[in-house]
Amino acid sequence: MPKLTKRTVELLALRDTDYIVFDDDVHGFGVRILPSGKKTYMVQYRSGGRTRRVAIGRHGTITAEEARKKAKELLGAVAKGDNPAQDKADHHGAPTVRSVGERFFREHVKERCKPSTQGEYRRALDLFIYPAIGAFKIVDVNRPDVARLHHANRGTPYQANRVLGVLSKMFNLAEVWGLRPDGSNPCRHVPKYTERKRERFLSQPELQRLGEVLAECERDGSETPHVVAAFRLLLLTGCRLGEIQTLKWSYVVGPYLNLPDSKTGARRIPLPPAAQRVLDTLPREAGNEWVIAGALSGHRVTDLQKPWRRIRARADLDGVRIHDLRHTYASNAVMQGMTLQMVGKLLGHTQIQTTMRYAHLADDPVRQAAEQISGSLSAALAMPSKAPGLRVVK
Repeated sequence: MPKLTKRTVELLALRDTDYIVFDDDVHGFGVRILPSGKKTYMVQYRSGGRTRRVAIGRHGTITAEEARKKAKELLGAVAKGDNPAQDKADHHGAPTVRSVGERFFREHVKERCKPSTQGEYRRALDLFIYPAIGAFKIVDVNRPDVARLHHANRGTPYQANRVLGVLSKMFNLAEVWGLRPDGSNPCRHVPKYTERKRERFLSQPELQRLGEVLAECERDGSETPHVVAAFRLLLLTGCRLGEIQTLKWSYVVGPYLNLPDSKTGARRIPLPPAAQRVLDTLPREAGNEWVIAGALSGHRVTDLQKPWRRIRARADLDGVRIHDLRHTYASNAVMQGMTLQMVGKLLGHTQIQTTMRYAHLADDPVRQAAEQISGSLSAALAMPSKAPGLRVVK
Protein backbone atom coordinates (compact mmCIF):
# COMPACT_ATOMS: atom_id res chain seq x y z
CA MET A 1 0.00 0.00 0.00
CA PRO A 2 1.81 3.14 -1.18
CA LYS A 3 1.37 6.55 0.32
CA LEU A 4 -1.24 8.25 -1.79
CA THR A 5 0.16 11.25 -3.63
CA LYS A 6 -0.65 12.92 -6.90
CA ARG A 7 2.00 10.89 -8.66
CA THR A 8 1.10 7.48 -7.19
CA VAL A 9 -2.61 7.95 -7.84
CA GLU A 10 -2.04 8.94 -11.48
CA LEU A 11 0.16 5.86 -12.01
CA LEU A 12 -2.55 3.45 -10.80
CA ALA A 13 -3.59 1.24 -13.73
CA LEU A 14 -7.15 0.69 -14.92
CA ARG A 15 -8.73 -2.73 -14.59
CA ASP A 16 -11.84 -4.47 -15.88
CA THR A 17 -13.47 -3.99 -12.47
CA ASP A 18 -13.18 -1.25 -9.89
CA TYR A 19 -10.73 -1.65 -7.01
CA ILE A 20 -9.47 0.29 -4.00
CA VAL A 21 -5.92 1.20 -3.01
CA PHE A 22 -5.44 2.24 0.61
CA ASP A 23 -2.91 4.69 1.97
CA ASP A 24 -0.02 3.34 4.07
CA ASP A 25 -0.04 6.43 6.29
CA VAL A 26 -3.68 7.03 7.29
CA HIS A 27 -5.51 3.77 8.04
CA GLY A 28 -8.87 3.69 6.22
CA PHE A 29 -7.99 6.40 3.69
CA GLY A 30 -7.98 5.19 0.10
CA VAL A 31 -8.74 5.84 -3.55
CA ARG A 32 -11.24 3.92 -5.65
CA ILE A 33 -10.40 3.37 -9.33
CA LEU A 34 -13.21 2.65 -11.82
CA PRO A 35 -12.77 1.04 -15.24
CA SER A 36 -13.87 4.35 -16.76
CA GLY A 37 -10.78 6.01 -15.32
CA LYS A 38 -12.60 7.89 -12.59
CA LYS A 39 -10.60 7.95 -9.33
CA THR A 40 -12.33 8.96 -6.10
CA TYR A 41 -10.80 9.47 -2.66
CA MET A 42 -12.76 7.81 0.15
CA VAL A 43 -12.68 6.68 3.78
CA GLN A 44 -13.58 3.20 4.98
CA TYR A 45 -14.42 2.34 8.59
CA ARG A 46 -16.62 -0.01 10.64
CA SER A 47 -19.67 1.05 12.61
CA GLY A 48 -22.33 -1.13 14.20
CA GLY A 49 -20.64 -4.26 12.88
CA ARG A 50 -20.82 -3.03 9.29
CA THR A 51 -18.26 -1.64 6.89
CA ARG A 52 -19.02 1.94 5.89
CA ARG A 53 -17.57 4.08 3.13
CA VAL A 54 -17.71 7.82 2.59
CA ALA A 55 -16.62 9.46 -0.66
CA ILE A 56 -14.43 12.54 -0.21
CA GLY A 57 -13.90 13.82 -3.75
CA ARG A 58 -12.60 13.08 -7.23
CA HIS A 59 -8.92 13.08 -7.98
CA GLY A 60 -8.21 16.24 -9.94
CA THR A 61 -11.00 18.13 -8.23
CA ILE A 62 -9.17 17.93 -4.91
CA THR A 63 -5.54 17.07 -4.25
CA ALA A 64 -4.30 14.01 -2.41
CA GLU A 65 -3.22 16.14 0.57
CA GLU A 66 -6.62 17.84 0.78
CA ALA A 67 -8.29 14.42 0.69
CA ARG A 68 -5.91 13.12 3.39
CA LYS A 69 -6.77 16.06 5.65
CA LYS A 70 -10.51 15.48 5.19
CA ALA A 71 -10.02 11.75 5.82
CA LYS A 72 -8.35 12.46 9.17
CA GLU A 73 -11.31 14.68 10.15
CA LEU A 74 -13.83 11.99 9.25
CA LEU A 75 -11.92 9.23 11.02
CA GLY A 76 -11.59 11.47 14.07
CA ALA A 77 -15.37 11.87 14.10
CA VAL A 78 -15.75 8.09 13.88
CA ALA A 79 -13.45 7.69 16.88
CA LYS A 80 -15.85 9.95 18.84
CA GLY A 81 -18.80 7.72 17.98
CA ASP A 82 -20.13 9.55 14.92
CA ASN A 83 -21.22 7.83 11.73
CA PRO A 84 -20.38 10.09 8.74
CA ALA A 85 -21.77 7.63 6.18
CA GLN A 86 -25.15 7.53 7.92
CA ASP A 87 -25.14 11.29 8.35
CA LYS A 88 -24.51 11.70 4.63
CA ALA A 89 -27.30 9.25 3.78
CA ASP A 90 -29.68 11.05 6.13
CA HIS A 91 -28.81 14.39 4.55
CA HIS A 92 -29.29 13.00 1.05
CA GLY A 93 -32.76 11.76 2.02
CA ALA A 94 -33.74 14.93 3.91
CA PRO A 95 -36.77 16.75 2.46
CA THR A 96 -36.49 20.13 0.80
CA VAL A 97 -38.09 23.32 2.04
CA ARG A 98 -40.68 23.00 -0.74
CA SER A 99 -41.73 19.48 0.27
CA VAL A 100 -41.95 20.47 3.96
CA GLY A 101 -43.89 23.58 2.95
CA GLU A 102 -46.46 21.46 1.12
CA ARG A 103 -46.81 19.17 4.14
CA PHE A 104 -47.13 22.25 6.36
CA PHE A 105 -49.90 23.64 4.14
CA ARG A 106 -51.70 20.30 3.87
CA GLU A 107 -51.52 19.15 7.50
CA HIS A 108 -51.58 22.46 9.37
CA VAL A 109 -52.85 25.39 7.31
CA LYS A 110 -55.77 23.62 5.62
CA GLU A 111 -56.78 21.94 8.87
CA ARG A 112 -56.51 24.88 11.25
CA CYS A 113 -56.75 28.15 9.31
CA LYS A 114 -59.66 29.99 7.74
CA PRO A 115 -59.86 30.22 3.94
CA SER A 116 -58.65 33.83 3.87
CA THR A 117 -55.62 32.89 6.00
CA GLN A 118 -54.97 29.88 3.79
CA GLY A 119 -54.73 32.23 0.82
CA GLU A 120 -52.19 34.41 2.61
CA TYR A 121 -50.04 31.39 3.52
CA ARG A 122 -50.26 30.01 -0.03
CA ARG A 123 -49.15 33.34 -1.44
CA ALA A 124 -46.20 33.57 0.98
CA LEU A 125 -45.02 30.08 0.05
CA ASP A 126 -45.41 30.37 -3.72
CA LEU A 127 -44.24 33.94 -4.29
CA PHE A 128 -41.56 34.46 -1.65
CA ILE A 129 -40.35 31.32 0.14
CA TYR A 130 -40.09 28.74 -2.65
CA PRO A 131 -38.28 30.98 -5.19
CA ALA A 132 -35.67 31.90 -2.58
CA ILE A 133 -35.01 28.69 -0.60
CA GLY A 134 -37.47 26.10 -1.90
CA ALA A 135 -34.69 23.82 -3.23
CA PHE A 136 -32.69 23.94 0.03
CA LYS A 137 -32.66 20.89 2.29
CA ILE A 138 -34.74 21.69 5.36
CA VAL A 139 -31.79 20.76 7.59
CA ASP A 140 -29.45 23.17 5.78
CA VAL A 141 -31.44 26.39 6.17
CA ASN A 142 -29.74 28.70 8.66
CA ARG A 143 -30.38 32.15 10.10
CA PRO A 144 -28.39 34.06 7.43
CA ASP A 145 -30.59 32.41 4.75
CA VAL A 146 -33.74 33.63 6.49
CA ALA A 147 -32.25 37.07 7.13
CA ARG A 148 -31.41 37.45 3.43
CA LEU A 149 -34.95 36.46 2.43
CA HIS A 150 -36.42 38.92 4.93
CA HIS A 151 -34.08 41.70 3.81
CA ALA A 152 -34.88 41.08 0.13
CA ASN A 153 -38.49 42.13 0.85
CA ARG A 154 -37.64 45.20 2.91
CA GLY A 155 -39.48 47.40 0.41
CA THR A 156 -42.76 45.96 1.72
CA PRO A 157 -42.17 45.66 5.48
CA TYR A 158 -45.62 44.24 6.21
CA GLN A 159 -45.20 41.46 3.63
CA ALA A 160 -41.65 40.73 4.77
CA ASN A 161 -42.85 40.25 8.36
CA ARG A 162 -45.75 38.01 7.29
CA VAL A 163 -43.36 35.79 5.31
CA LEU A 164 -41.07 35.58 8.35
CA GLY A 165 -44.03 34.52 10.47
CA VAL A 166 -45.02 31.79 8.01
CA LEU A 167 -41.44 30.48 7.92
CA SER A 168 -41.17 30.49 11.70
CA LYS A 169 -44.32 28.43 12.12
CA MET A 170 -43.19 26.01 9.42
CA PHE A 171 -39.80 25.45 11.10
CA ASN A 172 -41.46 24.96 14.48
CA LEU A 173 -43.50 22.14 12.99
CA ALA A 174 -40.41 20.74 11.26
CA GLU A 175 -38.97 20.28 14.76
CA VAL A 176 -42.21 18.60 15.93
CA TRP A 177 -42.01 16.24 12.93
CA GLY A 178 -38.39 15.36 13.76
CA LEU A 179 -36.97 16.97 10.63
CA ARG A 180 -34.78 19.43 12.55
CA PRO A 181 -33.25 19.42 16.05
CA ASP A 182 -35.25 21.04 18.85
CA GLY A 183 -34.59 24.75 19.27
CA SER A 184 -33.02 25.11 15.81
CA ASN A 185 -35.63 27.46 14.27
CA PRO A 186 -33.51 29.76 12.03
CA CYS A 187 -36.13 32.53 12.22
CA ARG A 188 -35.31 33.24 15.86
CA HIS A 189 -33.62 36.59 16.52
CA VAL A 190 -34.31 37.86 12.97
CA PRO A 191 -35.75 41.31 13.81
CA LYS A 192 -39.01 42.33 12.17
CA TYR A 193 -39.36 45.61 10.32
CA THR A 194 -41.33 48.45 11.85
CA GLU A 195 -44.85 48.57 10.45
CA ARG A 196 -46.81 51.79 10.17
CA LYS A 197 -50.40 51.02 11.03
CA ARG A 198 -52.88 53.00 8.95
CA GLU A 199 -55.55 54.72 11.03
CA ARG A 200 -57.43 56.52 8.27
CA PHE A 201 -61.04 57.33 9.09
CA LEU A 202 -63.56 59.51 7.30
CA SER A 203 -64.39 63.02 8.48
CA GLN A 204 -67.99 64.23 8.57
CA PRO A 205 -67.70 66.00 5.16
CA GLU A 206 -66.19 62.83 3.68
CA LEU A 207 -68.95 60.70 5.17
CA GLN A 208 -71.53 63.04 3.70
CA ARG A 209 -69.94 62.80 0.23
CA LEU A 210 -69.83 59.02 0.48
CA GLY A 211 -73.49 58.90 1.50
CA GLU A 212 -74.49 61.10 -1.43
CA VAL A 213 -72.53 58.97 -3.91
CA LEU A 214 -74.08 55.74 -2.57
CA ALA A 215 -77.53 57.28 -3.01
CA GLU A 216 -76.65 58.38 -6.56
CA CYS A 217 -75.38 54.88 -7.44
CA GLU A 218 -78.61 53.44 -6.12
CA ARG A 219 -80.71 55.84 -8.21
CA ASP A 220 -78.81 55.60 -11.49
CA GLY A 221 -78.21 51.85 -11.21
CA SER A 222 -74.45 52.12 -11.68
CA GLU A 223 -74.06 49.75 -8.70
CA THR A 224 -76.47 47.05 -7.61
CA PRO A 225 -78.59 47.61 -4.47
CA HIS A 226 -76.70 44.78 -2.79
CA VAL A 227 -73.31 46.42 -3.38
CA VAL A 228 -74.61 49.74 -2.01
CA ALA A 229 -76.10 47.93 0.99
CA ALA A 230 -72.77 46.20 1.67
CA PHE A 231 -70.93 49.50 2.15
CA ARG A 232 -73.73 50.96 4.24
CA LEU A 233 -73.68 47.92 6.51
CA LEU A 234 -69.90 48.08 6.85
CA LEU A 235 -70.19 51.66 8.10
CA LEU A 236 -73.20 51.10 10.35
CA THR A 237 -71.98 47.89 12.05
CA GLY A 238 -68.18 48.11 12.01
CA CYS A 239 -68.05 44.57 10.63
CA ARG A 240 -65.12 43.17 8.73
CA LEU A 241 -65.43 42.92 4.95
CA GLY A 242 -65.63 39.13 4.99
CA GLU A 243 -68.36 39.17 7.65
CA ILE A 244 -70.66 41.26 5.44
CA GLN A 245 -69.62 39.70 2.14
CA THR A 246 -70.47 36.19 3.41
CA LEU A 247 -73.52 37.20 5.46
CA LYS A 248 -76.52 34.87 5.15
CA TRP A 249 -80.15 35.74 5.83
CA SER A 250 -80.27 32.96 8.40
CA TYR A 251 -77.69 34.90 10.47
CA VAL A 252 -80.07 37.87 10.81
CA VAL A 253 -82.01 37.17 14.01
CA GLY A 254 -84.06 40.12 15.22
CA PRO A 255 -81.80 43.08 16.08
CA TYR A 256 -78.64 40.96 15.86
CA LEU A 257 -76.31 39.28 13.41
CA ASN A 258 -75.44 35.86 14.80
CA LEU A 259 -72.25 34.89 12.99
CA PRO A 260 -71.35 31.22 13.60
CA ASP A 261 -67.77 31.85 12.58
CA SER A 262 -65.61 34.94 12.11
CA LYS A 263 -61.95 35.87 12.38
CA THR A 264 -62.24 35.63 16.18
CA GLY A 265 -64.86 32.87 16.37
CA ALA A 266 -68.63 33.10 16.80
CA ARG A 267 -69.94 36.68 17.18
CA ARG A 268 -73.25 38.33 18.06
CA ILE A 269 -73.33 41.78 16.49
CA PRO A 270 -76.00 44.34 17.41
CA LEU A 271 -77.98 45.76 14.49
CA PRO A 272 -78.81 49.44 15.02
CA PRO A 273 -82.13 50.66 13.55
CA ALA A 274 -80.37 52.25 10.54
CA ALA A 275 -78.72 48.92 9.67
CA GLN A 276 -82.03 47.10 10.11
CA ARG A 277 -83.64 49.53 7.63
CA VAL A 278 -80.90 48.71 5.09
CA LEU A 279 -81.73 45.01 5.40
CA ASP A 280 -85.50 45.56 5.37
CA THR A 281 -85.37 47.50 2.09
CA LEU A 282 -82.89 45.15 0.38
CA PRO A 283 -84.39 43.04 -2.44
CA ARG A 284 -84.35 39.33 -1.62
CA GLU A 285 -83.81 36.75 -4.33
CA ALA A 286 -85.89 33.59 -3.95
CA GLY A 287 -83.68 30.64 -3.08
CA ASN A 288 -80.58 32.78 -2.48
CA GLU A 289 -79.27 32.48 1.07
CA TRP A 290 -76.78 35.35 0.71
CA VAL A 291 -77.63 38.86 1.87
CA ILE A 292 -75.19 40.51 -0.56
CA ALA A 293 -76.45 38.68 -3.64
CA GLY A 294 -74.26 38.55 -6.75
CA ALA A 295 -75.05 38.84 -10.43
CA LEU A 296 -75.35 35.06 -10.81
CA SER A 297 -78.55 33.58 -9.44
CA GLY A 298 -78.03 31.88 -6.08
CA HIS A 299 -74.53 33.31 -5.58
CA ARG A 300 -73.04 36.12 -3.50
CA VAL A 301 -70.85 39.05 -4.48
CA THR A 302 -67.25 37.83 -4.50
CA ASP A 303 -65.47 41.11 -5.28
CA LEU A 304 -66.29 44.42 -3.60
CA GLN A 305 -62.92 46.02 -4.34
CA LYS A 306 -63.75 47.03 -7.92
CA PRO A 307 -67.11 48.63 -6.98
CA TRP A 308 -65.40 50.39 -4.08
CA ARG A 309 -62.75 51.89 -6.37
CA ARG A 310 -65.51 53.29 -8.60
CA ILE A 311 -67.45 54.66 -5.62
CA ARG A 312 -64.50 56.27 -3.86
CA ALA A 313 -63.43 57.93 -7.11
CA ARG A 314 -66.88 59.54 -7.44
CA ALA A 315 -66.74 60.61 -3.78
CA ASP A 316 -63.21 62.04 -4.12
CA LEU A 317 -61.88 59.62 -1.47
CA ASP A 318 -58.68 58.51 -3.20
CA GLY A 319 -56.64 56.08 -1.13
CA VAL A 320 -59.44 55.20 1.28
CA ARG A 321 -59.70 51.43 1.76
CA ILE A 322 -62.79 49.41 2.54
CA HIS A 323 -61.24 48.55 5.92
CA ASP A 324 -61.14 52.27 6.71
CA LEU A 325 -64.94 52.14 7.04
CA ARG A 326 -64.40 49.89 10.06
CA HIS A 327 -61.84 52.40 11.41
CA THR A 328 -64.44 55.15 10.93
CA TYR A 329 -67.00 53.21 12.97
CA ALA A 330 -64.50 52.62 15.77
CA SER A 331 -63.12 56.16 15.85
CA ASN A 332 -66.61 57.66 16.07
CA ALA A 333 -67.45 55.34 18.95
CA VAL A 334 -64.32 56.42 20.86
CA MET A 335 -64.84 60.12 20.18
CA GLN A 336 -68.41 59.84 21.49
CA GLY A 337 -67.06 58.72 24.86
CA MET A 338 -67.33 54.92 24.68
CA THR A 339 -64.68 53.00 26.59
CA LEU A 340 -62.02 51.09 24.70
CA GLN A 341 -63.32 47.87 26.25
CA MET A 342 -66.78 48.52 24.81
CA VAL A 343 -65.37 49.46 21.40
CA GLY A 344 -63.28 46.28 21.37
CA LYS A 345 -66.38 44.23 22.15
CA LEU A 346 -68.30 45.92 19.32
CA LEU A 347 -65.46 45.22 16.87
CA GLY A 348 -64.94 41.63 18.00
CA HIS A 349 -61.39 42.17 19.24
CA THR A 350 -60.02 39.44 21.49
CA GLN A 351 -57.16 41.56 22.83
CA ILE A 352 -57.35 45.11 24.19
CA GLN A 353 -54.00 45.89 22.51
CA THR A 354 -55.78 45.72 19.14
CA THR A 355 -58.26 48.38 20.25
CA MET A 356 -55.55 50.59 21.76
CA ARG A 357 -54.80 52.06 18.31
CA TYR A 358 -57.87 54.25 18.85
CA ALA A 359 -56.85 55.37 22.35
CA HIS A 360 -55.55 58.76 21.25
CA LEU A 361 -58.99 59.63 19.85
CA ALA A 362 -60.40 59.51 23.37
CA ASP A 363 -58.48 62.73 24.11
CA ASP A 364 -61.02 64.84 22.19
CA PRO A 365 -64.02 64.38 24.53
CA VAL A 366 -61.68 64.67 27.52
CA ARG A 367 -60.35 67.97 26.16
CA GLN A 368 -63.90 69.26 25.61
CA ALA A 369 -64.88 68.31 29.15
CA ALA A 370 -61.79 70.07 30.53
CA GLU A 371 -62.66 73.22 28.58
CA GLN A 372 -66.22 73.20 29.95
CA ILE A 373 -65.01 72.79 33.52
CA SER A 374 -62.33 75.47 33.23
CA GLY A 375 -64.85 77.80 31.58
CA SER A 376 -67.27 77.60 34.49
CA LEU A 377 -64.46 78.01 37.02
CA SER A 378 -62.96 81.00 35.23
CA ALA A 379 -66.39 82.69 35.18
CA ALA A 380 -66.67 82.21 38.94
CA LEU A 381 -63.23 83.76 39.35
CA ALA A 382 -64.22 86.71 37.13
CA MET A 383 -61.18 86.10 34.95
CA PRO A 384 -60.79 88.12 31.72
CA SER A 385 -61.93 86.30 28.59
CA LYS A 386 -58.88 87.51 26.59
CA ALA A 387 -55.27 87.74 27.63
CA PRO A 388 -54.07 91.35 27.92
CA GLY A 389 -51.87 92.70 25.10
CA LEU A 390 -48.12 92.98 25.51
CA ARG A 391 -46.61 96.38 26.35
CA VAL A 392 -43.27 97.40 24.89
CA VAL A 393 -41.00 98.69 27.68
CA LYS A 394 -38.00 100.83 26.73
